[in-house]
Amino acid sequence: MVQQEDVAPQEDLSAFSSLRDLLNRTDLCTVSDYPPRECGIATFTKDLVDAIHQFTPFSNPTIIAVNEPGGIHRYDRERVRYQIYQDDPKSYDRAAEWINASNLDGVSVQHEHGIYGGPGGIMLSELLCKVEKPIVTTLHTVLAKPSDDEKRSIQEVFKYSNRVVAMVPAARDLLRDSYEVDVRKLAIIPHGVPNIRRIPLEEAKEAFGLSGRTVLSTFGLISRSKGIEYAIDAVAKLVPKHPDILYLVLGQTHPVVRRHQGEEYRNFLQNRVREHGIGENVVFENRYLALDEIISYMNATDVFVTPYLNPDQIVSGVLSYALGCGKAIVSTEYLYARSVLVEGRGVLAEFESGESLAEGIDRLLSDPDFRQAVEEESFRHGRRTTWHNVAIDYLNLYHHLTGRDREG
Repeated sequence: MVQQEDVAPQEDLSAFSSLRDLLNRTDLCTVSDYPPRECGIATFTKDLVDAIHQFTPFSNPTIIAVNEPGGIHRYDRERVRYQIYQDDPKSYDRAAEWINASNLDGVSVQHEHGIYGGPGGIMLSELLCKVEKPIVTTLHTVLAKPSDDEKRSIQEVFKYSNRVVAMVPAARDLLRDSYEVDVRKLAIIPHGVPNIRRIPLEEAKEAFGLSGRTVLSTFGLISRSKGIEYAIDAVAKLVPKHPDILYLVLGQTHPVVRRHQGEEYRNFLQNRVREHGIGENVVFENRYLALDEIISYMNATDVFVTPYLNPDQIVSGVLSYALGCGKAIVSTEYLYARSVLVEGRGVLAEFESGESLAEGIDRLLSDPDFRQAVEEESFRHGRRTTWHNVAIDYLNLYHHLTGRDREG
């Protein structure tokens, strides 16, 4: 199980006074994909809904789950009250009608282009334009060079949402310059992380039988955009100096990738390991990991690695979790990593470069004092972005929106 801190972090209690009339009951509806669908945004949604419910224990959390083509999921029936079928425009209309007929106080929308139907996910606007409740939409993707369809989709989000949330300040300039939207509607709320108590490294390793190994790890749904081949190249360069190194590639192939390409990328990675002759130094765990397992593996990790290839990636849940666990991190310099790994919280590496990743990892492994300093800065940041704090930020948005007519 995830081990929680015995004492919650100190908060600014003035935030609670602004929520006084919301603490007893605030009925929100969240539109998103949702577990057991295997997707990082589904996990984010559940974590956020759970955190908000802790402050509104007498409310009834409601989910409108978005299903991918052919997707059939056994949802929690107490929460998932309605379903949208991604490519069915009428299901968006019916969902809006259902929301308007309800006693809900507001709607939370989790936005990523691939979740919703139509070019750039434009079908979502069929719901947004008809909903008569306050809407807060959270953006999980903000591209520096969007297609015309993606640009239009985000413009529709801003048109019909009361407030829009991004997770890093850098999104503000991208949205203003690349999407030409009114960023006065934008709020910055960080990606939440569990309230985690760190376990001594060797104790965590022993639970997995990893004593005596120097553990690197990468988590998440596997696809070519993760750049894992370059981390494997880095391991090959590190083995002569750090022969006890073990790189854990934890997570199954992304369901969409697997549906269209099978295990082509995973097979490519395994061949890369064989070519380097480092079979004793790389382990693949090909399954979807629950949060408790992710945290347990994080606690057993010496250096966490995100070798991602997309410079515009603006969110990474697993990188957020690594910060929450106080890990030393080496990452390529995609937008989210550049935003959160400042002030000594990690080491940035070049894209598509095993050598650069290896240099960053070796710097942490070879300098214990530096590594400890990075871990402390990482953990300090993670404590400020627990789901506890993130839930307060979201509830404050709804507090200010309650009773107001929708803008736009």
